[in-house]
Amino acid sequence: MKFIYLSLILFTLSLSAVTQAASPTLIPAWQSEIVFEAPESVVFDAQHQLLFVSNVNGKPNDADGNGYISQVSLDGKIIKQHWLDGLNAPKGMALVDNMLYVADINELVAIDIQQHKISHRYLAPQAKFLNDVTVDNHGNVYVSDMMTNTIYRLSENKFDVWLHSAQLESPNGLLIEGNKLVVASWGNMTDGFATKIAGHLKTVDLTNKKIQSMGSNQPKGNLDGLEADGNGNYFVTDWMQGKLLYITPSGISSTLVTLEQGSADLTVLPKQNLIIVPMMLTGKLIAFKIKK
Repeated sequence: MKFIYLSLILFTLSLSAVTQAASPTLIPAWQSEIVFEAPESVVFDAQHQLLFVSNVNGKPNDADGNGYISQVSLDGKIIKQHWLDGLNAPKGMALVDNMLYVADINELVAIDIQQHKISHRYLAPQAKFLNDVTVDNHGNVYVSDMMTNTIYRLSENKFDVWLHSAQLESPNGLLIEGNKLVVASWGNMTDGFATKIAGHLKTVDLTNKKIQSMGSNQPKGNLDGLEADGNGNYFVTDWMQGKLLYITPSGISSTLVTLEQGSADLTVLPKQNLIIVPMMLTGKLIAFKIKK
């Protein structure tokens, strides 16, 4: 029994070492030269080689008309801070061809970047906190509503509830991978944004809408931004703890960097080996090089 117990300990330590070694190393690259106004999300425009940044510029659930989108270069220099105004509290974004989709409290806003104007506002009257946006291979747009355990979908120009379930546990970050939707859950909220049990990654089958935990359902954090690393793993931000996490498909989590509170909807640029994290509370974009 002692031999078996010792072997189990050694195996566990060995597995932990392998997992740790597999985690990428991040090297600080740059910080933005200006202070943004509650930057929540960053997306990469490959065609024009620039970044779009959403600025809440106020309280995250206030329809105050103060929100806007900025344009930033890949080295963190401002191109145009107020590239597009007229939003409320813009958060997650997704870019498809020339259309930038933005979650804005209870609307999905479609912005034509060539025309430089809002093309359409898709209203979700029951939504309270539309948060992240992702698009599947058929052009359907999925949007999380963190406050109501709901995921909306824009399909054939109709914006409706696609899935409502307490199992989503305050869905925040979204990512399409093949025939599944990966969801970064915040955790069940008790008082404001506080949680007794933090969230973890989940998957939703796009065909039958079955929800499953990725790996175990052990809490990982108050999860926000979610991006794939291209090798089956995920870069995920923990907003409350200010952490950038690396999570495997089996649910094993490691902390790559600990920042300040407010690490939000990051973007990953594989060709540039770059990760860019918007910091909502300090107004900065922080970029890291992924060491190969």
